[in-house]
Amino acid sequence: MQKESRLKSFLNNPTRALWSMALPIIAGMMVQTLFNVVDIMFIGWLGADEVAAVAFVSPLFFIIIGLTVGLGAGVTASIAQYIGKKDKKNADNCAEHAILLGIAISVLLTILGVYFGRDLLILLGAYDYILDTAHSYLKILTFGIGGVVFSLFFRAILAGEGETKIPMIIGLVGTISNVILDPIFIFLLEYGVDGAAIATVLSQVIMLAMYFIVIFVMKKTFISFNFRHFRYTPNILNMIFKVGIPSSLSMLIISFGQAVLNKILINYGPEEVAAYQIVSRIDMLLFMPCLGIAIALTTIVGMFFGAKEFSKLIWIVKYGISRAVIITIVNVVILYLSAEMILPVFTSNPQVLEVGITYLKIIVLVYPAVAVSVICARICQAFGEGMPLLVVTTIRVLVITAPLALYFEQIGKPIIWVWYAQVLAIVIATGISFFFLQHYFKKFHIVGDTSNS
Repeated sequence: MQKESRLKSFLNNPTRALWSMALPIIAGMMVQTLFNVVDIMFIGWLGADEVAAVAFVSPLFFIIIGLTVGLGAGVTASIAQYIGKKDKKNADNCAEHAILLGIAISVLLTILGVYFGRDLLILLGAYDYILDTAHSYLKILTFGIGGVVFSLFFRAILAGEGETKIPMIIGLVGTISNVILDPIFIFLLEYGVDGAAIATVLSQVIMLAMYFIVIFVMKKTFISFNFRHFRYTPNILNMIFKVGIPSSLSMLIISFGQAVLNKILINYGPEEVAAYQIVSRIDMLLFMPCLGIAIALTTIVGMFFGAKEFSKLIWIVKYGISRAVIITIVNVVILYLSAEMILPVFTSNPQVLEVGITYLKIIVLVYPAVAVSVICARICQAFGEGMPLLVVTTIRVLVITAPLALYFEQIGKPIIWVWYAQVLAIVIATGISFFFLQHYFKKFHIVGDTSNS
């Protein structure tokens, strides 16, 4: 059993702390993204309409991810701060609150998916064969909502204490399961898109079972659970919600923006929707290293902030941002030069390939800016401040991207103008994110000598 926190080792060597957390996170997130890529790759072989059907489900499923990951960010930041303060009792209590939140979210979203799934798909613009296929896919995924929610909460709890290897291993097992089950259910049993959903649900069940064994049976974590002595604590819930609610709302706004964009793109054609969906999955892989560093910084900065080790905090923030930007630039160059070789893996449709390659080569150019923006927002979360992410996301998605994309479509501009709207929004959002970070450094009087960190 892990009986001591990682605070001391993190303070002794912040650089090692960052990479010891970030590398498993990066690997785990790449594995999770491969989980999604495998689905879209096999579905892409069925046809453009099938990919478009999955694209309409994605915003709804992203709501589930958004609520859970958003609140999970609050859980991670709160646990990290309590560990920094050497307050294990409240760190444990925070994790117990997260489990109860997971139960409530799972029940609510399952009910919504069962009773209102088709209506939501119609609202998003799905029609005819695409609507029927999307609804069938969504109905099956609804039965796996609990597995998704609890797996994400367990991952957030472990991240709060600095444990990232266990989620990586569990995610790898889930992805391998999905890779094996997808072709069986999609092609061998001839379930088509429904087969992809069944494979996903079964893989999620396997992952959830592994989390239960590691945390509750083997008890290999620093955080421990004792629900017989659970104590409802408003302050803990407030800490979680202060970061979690803005983060969840941000994810929901992104989901809404994706839905609006799908509705705009369907006016250009299902091939354009399919291209957008495929490139979005590829972008996830490209951006994993930056996200891994950002998530690791949430825990480390949260611990250092709780322990009031400001010199080390400043140093690790500068180090993390610089390394994330360098890695992202390298990945952008590689992906830009190999776009024509990568996209044919997902589809053989010439129009989807043409649109997808153009979009990919445009959007990757601003990913170094996205790296800065994401890390700035995560550091603010580590301070217990969730509003910067919400403000930046609202401006990027609702104020700039969606209105401009709709305007360009209405006046008959080619689809490339929609991609330009996204680029402009990202650049502006990055500047605002950096402003927020500077503001909170001043607000919390975070100053110190970084020469010996």
